[in-house]
Amino acid sequence: MSQYILFNDQFFQRDAPILAGQNRGFKFGDGLFESMRMCNGKLRFPELHVDRLHAGMKALKMDGYNLLDEYFLKQKAAELAKKNKIKGNARFRLTIYRNGEGLYTPQSNKVGYLLEVSELSSAEYELNSKGLIVDVYDEIPKPINKLSNYKTTNALLYVMAGLYQKQHRLDEALLLNQNGFLCESTSSNVFIVYQHQIYTPALSEGCVGGVMRNVVMQLAKQNQLPLTEAQINPQILNEAEEVFVTNAIGGIRWVMGYGRKRYFNEVAKALSAKLNAL
Repeated sequence: MSQYILFNDQFFQRDAPILAGQNRGFKFGDGLFESMRMCNGKLRFPELHVDRLHAGMKALKMDGYNLLDEYFLKQKAAELAKKNKIKGNARFRLTIYRNGEGLYTPQSNKVGYLLEVSELSSAEYELNSKGLIVDVYDEIPKPINKLSNYKTTNALLYVMAGLYQKQHRLDEALLLNQNGFLCESTSSNVFIVYQHQIYTPALSEGCVGGVMRNVVMQLAKQNQLPLTEAQINPQILNEAEEVFVTNAIGGIRWVMGYGRKRYFNEVAKALSAKLNAL
């Protein structure tokens, strides 16, 4: 486990009490975050993380997004990895929060940041050898609005889904949107293979615009694999040939079971190989 974090350009011990009582990220969930992966000392897909970070900050009306560019991400990640004596494989979480005081209405739109790191053992995105067991979490649907596609620090829906997942001994829980259609999973975007076509919920369905989702869609296109962004009825889970989930840290992970239904993993395996070839 890493010893140091980077908080507004200063290194602190990871358990140092650094957040002030009026911190808006803590009080109001007024922030957003990026989870990023470093392989062999190189930050993966920094341009996609920057694009989403800028879009999210604009959506939240935060100032200073131009300063948080690709160079910033690479430089700060490298500095923190070096401080923690991490050789080259790591996961990072960059949290951006609005730095002004005030109640619901902020007095300023300037931002602060916190960068955390933990070491990973492998430089590759390893396809899971044992398939995931999933179920649908339908107690709290995800609303569809202007903020749905961003990773905000307002994450209670995912916490509740995570508790459901733990209670039912699942590897992931699949979330529905306000209209009852598939949206994403607790920590990932969802892909369904049905009649040799790949489907994933469209951004208009309220899912997070995942970086790995973007990469997998590009890989499918480059390799002439038919992929459609769609509105997906959860009933398709009973008919699908494959289900897999994606995120920036784990890459592609295949699902083995949903209830009594069992899935294959050929498409997930092929895409995972293409991902590592990048």
